[in-house]
Parts: sequence; C-alpha cells; structure tokens
Amino acid sequence: MKKSIGAKTVVYPTPVFIVGTYDKAGRPNVMNAAWSGICCSSPPAVMVALRKATYTYGNIMEQKAFTVSIPSENYVKEADYFGIASGRDVDKFSATGLTPVKSELVNAPYVGEFPFALECRLIHTLEIGLHTAFIGEILDIKAEEGALGKDRITEIEKVKPFLFDPENLRYFATGKFLGKAFSIGKEFSTGKAKK
Repeated sequence: MKKSIGAKTVVYPTPVFIVGTYDKAGRPNVMNAAWSGICCSSPPAVMVALRKATYTYGNIMEQKAFTVSIPSENYVKEADYFGIASGRDVDKFSATGLTPVKSELVNAPYVGEFPFALECRLIHTLEIGLHTAFIGEILDIKAEEGALGKDRITEIEKVKPFLFDPENLRYFATGKFLGKAFSIGKEFSTGKAKK
C-alpha cells in the first residue's frame, strides 16, 4: 500500500544538465540544473528551470541563449562542483580544468570534454514561483564521435550520462538495457502479454 510523503520536488529519473552561458563581460559560466527536460518535439525544445538568484538566470535573460552539456560518469565531481560554486565568485572552467567551447549558433559556451551538447535559442520564459522555466529551441546538437553508433545516432551506453536522486542528494549511473521503446509493450495490443 502506498503512503503519502507530501508534495516534494521528486521525480525519477532526474537528469544532470550543465547549462552554459556568457555573462555581460563575455565570461563563460556553467551550472548544474536538474529541474530540466525535453518539452517539445516541433520545434525541438528543452526546458531548464532556474531560480532568479542564480548567476545563470541573469545570463540567459541577457544573452537570450544557453547550451546544455551532458556530462559522462567520468565527470561527476566536476558536474557536482558546477552546482556548488557560483559564477559570480569563481571561474568554474579554470577551477575544474575543463574547456569552454563557444557555440557556433548561439552566444553561449558548452563544455568541450562532455560528450553531448545542445545549442539553444531562448524562445519562452515562464515564471512559475521560485523557479522560472526557460524554453530553448534546440538549434543543433554536438556529439563526440565516440558517442555515436550506426547511422550517426547517439547511444546512451557511449554517452554514459548519470542521474540525480533529489530525495537523497545522490548521483547514479544509468542502468541496464530493459527493452526497445514503442516495441516491448505491443504484446498488450495482441493480448499475448506475459506477466
């Protein structure tokens, strides 16, 4: 039997998105933003929800652009640091030794060492309460060759993203392959599903 645990900011899985921006002086900054996800198919769009108090909030408002870099498991410490430190006080790229790469399409940097990055033009903002949702149209995705499989499609096993557990403040690697989406559930359509 389920028990009520109250209204909380908990959902599984929660992504680890590293949002890249430039400030007014053109300095690159990144932050770890877990309140995020794909929000539209056409145009392809992603949403990141940020508090007004963050440095990145002001940067997105100023530049009307941002990137989302997806770190691999190898960079869990750096990604965590990006959520601890503020770009107001420290150059996070210098502190971690990672490389800011200027997007070719928008005025924002992405993390060169991370295997996957979205280049986004701000198309909508929505103030919700403590957080503001920034909707970015995905203009392009940059992916490392090593993250691509056949037909130049990214493969999660090669990207090796990790997940955030907001309830217990922990990170987890992605799990094992369970089945092909839009396929394994077809058994229920034919009445041949096995439990």
